[in-house]
Amino acid sequence: MNIDDLENKMVAVLGYGIEGQAVTRYLMKHGIKPVLFDQKPWEEWPPAEQKKIIGLEINFIFGPDAFKELAGFDVAFRSPGIKLSDLERSVSIYGLQPMNRHATKGKKLYVTSQTKWFFEHCPAKIIGVTGTKGKGTTASLIYEILKRQESRTYLTGNIGKDQPFDFLDILTENDWVVYELSSFQLQDLTVSPHIAVVLMITEEHLDYHQSLQEYLAAKASIVKFQTKDDFAVINADFESSRNIGTLGGGSKIYFSRKSELPSGCFIKDGMIVVRNILGFNLQSLIFNLQLKGEHNLENVCASVSACLCAGAKPAAIKKGIKNFKGLGHRLQLVAKKRGVEFYDDSFSTTPETAIAAILSFTQPEVVILGGSSKNSNFAQLAETINSKENIKTLILIGEEASKIKNAIIKTPGWENRILEGAKNMKEVFEQIKTVAREGDIVLLSPACASFGMFKNYKDRGEQFKKFALKF
Repeated sequence: MNIDDLENKMVAVLGYGIEGQAVTRYLMKHGIKPVLFDQKPWEEWPPAEQKKIIGLEINFIFGPDAFKELAGFDVAFRSPGIKLSDLERSVSIYGLQPMNRHATKGKKLYVTSQTKWFFEHCPAKIIGVTGTKGKGTTASLIYEILKRQESRTYLTGNIGKDQPFDFLDILTENDWVVYELSSFQLQDLTVSPHIAVVLMITEEHLDYHQSLQEYLAAKASIVKFQTKDDFAVINADFESSRNIGTLGGGSKIYFSRKSELPSGCFIKDGMIVVRNILGFNLQSLIFNLQLKGEHNLENVCASVSACLCAGAKPAAIKKGIKNFKGLGHRLQLVAKKRGVEFYDDSFSTTPETAIAAILSFTQPEVVILGGSSKNSNFAQLAETINSKENIKTLILIGEEASKIKNAIIKTPGWENRILEGAKNMKEVFEQIKTVAREGDIVLLSPACASFGMFKNYKDRGEQFKKFALKF
């Protein structure tokens, strides 16, 4: 199905967030007037947003039961926040025509998405990056390296400044697109990227997916449809990543932070080593990396591997890595006051990423953990904390505070090293002032979602930075 095929069809845009707005712009640019659907009640939209929506001069149906009005529609563009399982349930409850994710047949509602449509119609070569964590940093680093080449390169996904539909029409076969891909975006793909990067895969988003198996199946789409002309760059250190990497027909290239590999990219004796990736054999000292944290070495190895597959020159790769400073709220030094260093790792919303951040320091640490639930298991985090002698104090916040505490205090001696009860960032810093001393690290790496106390992880990180600068 092409854009011209939508001209005489009833087209719905499901969810009018950032992605839904990009889809609407794209459709209207091509002369198609979709109907907007959103389950957020109209009266809850800010007046400025209401004015913009009315100004589009197209129909819209907002409210909790909006989807029951999908009867008679031919095509629906789903936003990632709308679960396919929930949409299927809504269609069934309201007695509407069945859904079809792949092709229009009879009176079935064909459900697609911006990502799915883009992959099916993109003439450029795509580098897709997925993983439980690290995909934003890795996608950005790949982009920083490739943009130095002759070909035009675009960065998109949750990390990109542009939505893919904003530049789809101007792409050529000589261009490159670096696409950060979440499981929400991957789950209905029928085309895999030319270069698929699979980072660390652990339990995540079980508040969205019905099971771990569904989450892993969604991630697998990044390699599932590859051919022999494609490449799969796989993290060898994680079992789930290795299992996903076995799928598809692409050439397999492995990377590791922990082990020397017979071929691939790995860390050895303070060096980034490339061994026989498309005939390349390289090594480079890692002492000048601006990225903090051992876990970021995995992201560097993945980026090196992907860029070699994309034809980047070794000199450009080395320069790009050396100059890359990382992304905001990812283990970022935001202040140094009274001899205390404050690191914002607010993007850390899983135990695994908090562990990686904690292991990045040898100085005495005051660690802020907790937030809203993502149904995470904190046993390994507790084990790491109990084994790290340099952790002097834990500050626990949010609804997951008690769960984290219960996991930690199984080891004797922690009762007097845990502070609780802070209801906002101001109160967190009042607690920090009682324990932080010159030479200490104060680390915000919550291992949990931000909702409840903060708007999102960015708000949490910005508040942390604001109070740190006043410390």
